[in-house]
Amino acid sequence: MASLAFSASIGRSISPSNAMVSDKFESRREGSSLGKGTFARKRDPRDSMVPKVATQAPTVFPSLEKELAGDRNHVAWTSVRQERYEGELAVQGEIPRWLSGTYLRNGPGMWHVGDYNFRHLFDGYATLVRLHFENGRLIAAHRQIESEAYKAAKKNNKLCYREFSEVPKPDNFLSYVGELANLFSGASLTDNANTGVVKLGDGRVVCLTETQKGSIVVDPNTLDTLGKFEYSDSLGGLIHSAHPIVTDTEFLTLLPDLFRLGYLVVRMEPGSNERKVIGRVDCRGGPAPGWVHSFPVTEHYVIVPEMPLRYCAQNLLRAEPTPLYKFEWHPDSKGFMHVMCKASGKIVASVEVPLFVTFHFINAYEEKDEDGRVTAVIADCCEHNSDTTILEKLSLQNLRSFMGEDVLPDARVGRFIIPLDGSPYGKLEAALDPEEHGKGMDMCSINPAYLGKKYRYAYACGAQRPCNFPNTLTKIDLLEKKAKNWYEEGAVPSEPFFVARPGATEEDDGVVISMISEKNGDGYALLLDGSTFEEIARGKFPYGLPYGLHGCWVPKK
Repeated sequence: MASLAFSASIGRSISPSNAMVSDKFESRREGSSLGKGTFARKRDPRDSMVPKVATQAPTVFPSLEKELAGDRNHVAWTSVRQERYEGELAVQGEIPRWLSGTYLRNGPGMWHVGDYNFRHLFDGYATLVRLHFENGRLIAAHRQIESEAYKAAKKNNKLCYREFSEVPKPDNFLSYVGELANLFSGASLTDNANTGVVKLGDGRVVCLTETQKGSIVVDPNTLDTLGKFEYSDSLGGLIHSAHPIVTDTEFLTLLPDLFRLGYLVVRMEPGSNERKVIGRVDCRGGPAPGWVHSFPVTEHYVIVPEMPLRYCAQNLLRAEPTPLYKFEWHPDSKGFMHVMCKASGKIVASVEVPLFVTFHFINAYEEKDEDGRVTAVIADCCEHNSDTTILEKLSLQNLRSFMGEDVLPDARVGRFIIPLDGSPYGKLEAALDPEEHGKGMDMCSINPAYLGKKYRYAYACGAQRPCNFPNTLTKIDLLEKKAKNWYEEGAVPSEPFFVARPGATEEDDGVVISMISEKNGDGYALLLDGSTFEEIARGKFPYGLPYGLHGCWVPKK
């Protein structure tokens, strides 16, 4: 892909970082407001400059020129400067030679159509970012995913599909009636695949969102949009979990049933586009299924969460968003966790649990007694203390108007304990003291070799208070119940993604990749040591990129 690159200043030496890391589980930073979570010394800069850095002037979207000229918003919440870029980055530090492959990160990156600005973080048109590592060098690229929603917006200079909080404005009453009809058929729902990206077992790379039609195949090398991922079965439905469980051998996901009130648990084999039903879970409460943005699995079970934050058809029909957007909070409907056997599709446990709100599950595993019998399922998630205001806090107005007040709702590593002995109730507790990670917790990853198995470490975004959004990277030790934290003032880090070193025998032997958006408008790719959680390298982008959501690793063949 041709480089459209930028300012020659990116080839200059990079100033020493003021990033803070911790090498022990004790506080070392005076005045830190993180609580028990720890920070330590500044690392010494180790400059290893790579040649061939893009030097052309940027090609800026015309509709962004006015915004960029006077904009004071953090670059994390500002639309990407141009549609595509590719270039080699100057590297400070040393990238491990064994790190060979491509990290892809997806997320909303353009929050406007013409002069109209979107309202919510989740509305933005998808920006796919590529970091290619090879022989200690780093090549970066980004490109807009060419969904029908994005192409229509560009062509017509207006919103044409329903996004998370946005609804197209009808020209007249007849067009309004037609738009409602299109909603029920799914035709007006967006295919803006701005949430995640996964590599299937057959090598295809698919970008995803909550709508089934928003499944789009991309080329991981060029970032070209190749076309829709068309499911060949007859299961139907309009929505699915935005976070399927994907391994080299299978693809598992949940299909909420808004009419019969339940969930289909389905599997798809590598090389196939056909989903096959494993089993069905009927809802135990509420007027609609609970939102299932993600779900966990163990070696033998699929865990289906039924959250009291439930889909709401009435809110889908509204022209203006409610505080909970497409959902409604029904605490009286209670919360439940269902456990289904992968092999038989039978439900082996269905328990009531305390009220909860979560976007992202971290992992799950089976707890066994001394005779090797499974007695319970443990499921960990980023839990927001059953506080639904987190959705409204992610509005762009709130994200762009931070004035130093501590407004980020508290969160924790919520641990569900689901007994398999027929008990009607499960437990939900904090897996460690939330003060360890600043009472902020989201955007998690683990060593994928430990998916569905007992594990010790998780990587996530935490908080250095006061803040309005998670602003640290944190390594959670679930055995010692401690956290190590990385923080840089004014920085907004995206999801920390763990890549294991080939041949590693320790769970945390590898690197953690994140992308950082800086307050001054700059940004960089960051590599941390998975074990010590100290910075080992960074590659400076020619300009800061908007915040992104989730990623995947495509190893070099």
